[in-house]
Amino acid sequence: MTALALAGTGLVTALGCGPGAFWDGLRRGARAFGPLTAFEGDFRSRTVAAVRPVDCPAAPGLRKERLALSAARQALRAAGLRRLPQGALVVIVSQALELSADPSSPQAPGRGRDVTGPDPDPLLAACGSAPGEAAVVHLSHACASAAFGAVFAREWLLSGLGTTALVVGASALNPYEYASMDVVRTLSPAGARPFDTGRDGLTVGEGGGAFVLETRAAALDRGHRPQALLSGAACLVGSTHAVASEPGVIRDCMLAALEDAGVRRIDYVHAHATGTLQGDAAEVAAVGEVSRALGWGAVPVSSHKGAVGHLLHASAFPGVVAASAFLREAWVPGTPGLRSPLEVPDGIVPVTDAVCAPRAEHALVNSFGFSGNNAALVVSAVGR
Repeated sequence: MTALALAGTGLVTALGCGPGAFWDGLRRGARAFGPLTAFEGDFRSRTVAAVRPVDCPAAPGLRKERLALSAARQALRAAGLRRLPQGALVVIVSQALELSADPSSPQAPGRGRDVTGPDPDPLLAACGSAPGEAAVVHLSHACASAAFGAVFAREWLLSGLGTTALVVGASALNPYEYASMDVVRTLSPAGARPFDTGRDGLTVGEGGGAFVLETRAAALDRGHRPQALLSGAACLVGSTHAVASEPGVIRDCMLAALEDAGVRRIDYVHAHATGTLQGDAAEVAAVGEVSRALGWGAVPVSSHKGAVGHLLHASAFPGVVAASAFLREAWVPGTPGLRSPLEVPDGIVPVTDAVCAPRAEHALVNSFGFSGNNAALVVSAVGR
């Protein structure tokens, strides 16, 4: 398939505002965890990764909306765009829509409103677009939503429907989502430690993310050098369990993304790994199987969730930022919190601390969610 330009990225996490703050903290092995203060409740864990007030100042509107707007503005600036062009696509990833049973209502199916996510009107205004100048789509695929958004935008662009797409979303700490994680007993009391033998659950984080995708012809026409290329992608919805990850489905999703990209060799896997016992083990088994089948050798694997927690619907945005930075700087980020790696199959190496990469041409970003939502993205260096 034809690669697309990853023209610009934006990110706000507990490590700070901007992709640079996230990448610097991740490379240092920082863990931006602290106590839950946003709301009360009797939860298994009160350890979270909250965005600092300085990085999300108090203002009218939803906190999640402010985080998304910040990330969108950053992504546009990084892409060298003052505004979204006429006919652009905006993909908003977050919770499911609030729908009305009245088909004539403005909130009927197809006209839904995301009650906890960014409102498309201020989002479009922040991107320099008026209502009607951009196509707006909401996607909700559990914790794989942002990666599904990338796949949707990619198909839209490759179909010739436009030249530019913005994928944007955010996650803000709230009692509803936090309780949903608590009730299935996925929260770590002390903080997530992906791939560690002592891992005991995930840490909920918050933040906003965005990236601008563009056809390579459009980027070339305006003289913009992208941060990386989105060269392949795949989504696969399939599972026999509502919560558990399945190695076979993860394997098939990764293989489909690689086939889509026309790539057999991967130099780094940015894992979904949240720090749960079953999820990390399933992903390790799947990556090991793909590595052996394609002869990768010892491919490095790491996760950002020991640094900024799990951003739920927005969790793929830090993964894309980490993968693109890896390709530009040839550094493999470590996995903050990982000190005693679990036993892994031949063909993969869980990375504890950042290491220099001998080769940085292609990276794989995994993103998974409840109910069998699986996605994988192949991100490649520019010029390859």
